[in-house]
Amino acid sequence: MKMLAAPRFTALALLFALVMMATRFKHVGDMLHLPDASMAVFFLGGVYLRRHGAFVAMLLLAVALDWVSITYAGVSDFCVTAAYAFLPLAYGVLWYAGRGYAPKLTGQPRSLAGAFGVALLAAMVSFAISNGSFYWLGGRYPDPNAAQYLARLWQWGPLFVRTTMSYIAVALVVHAACARLAAHSHAPRHQEA
Repeated sequence: MKMLAAPRFTALALLFALVMMATRFKHVGDMLHLPDASMAVFFLGGVYLRRHGAFVAMLLLAVALDWVSITYAGVSDFCVTAAYAFLPLAYGVLWYAGRGYAPKLTGQPRSLAGAFGVALLAAMVSFAISNGSFYWLGGRYPDPNAAQYLARLWQWGPLFVRTTMSYIAVALVVHAACARLAAHSHAPRHQEA
């Protein structure tokens, strides 16, 4: 897949930023709240935006949204501990996995399945980093131990990974549809006699 031209890059970056803003915290009430799409945004940002500066911008947006939600929206700061410093690594796994796979992404089923597989692995590693750093370094659990950590990993991991993969699956379906439309519009047209 080629790098995006400037107008498409900007439009997609804004779309990803809007999705993150709309899903990162409950700012419009419980009824309209969608699950957090941040992990998916970082993987998809790596696939489509690729630039290191875009990664930094998305990371700064995530931190700013957390700050606003805690400071002004009344969201608990329970998760903000020393382990918060590991979020760039957790999000970096997603971004750079997507970036690494981007040249192989086409609209073909095999390529899409490969992207899904890479995203799944990256989401699992990313969650293990964020959850593990919170458990071991966050200071919220007295006497941390491996058995308790594994129980918490299995308690929360599937939910976060499933949510991430749901967003990515939708994005890959849209990618496939766009690739199909582009191929159809570039196909030579036969004139009838």
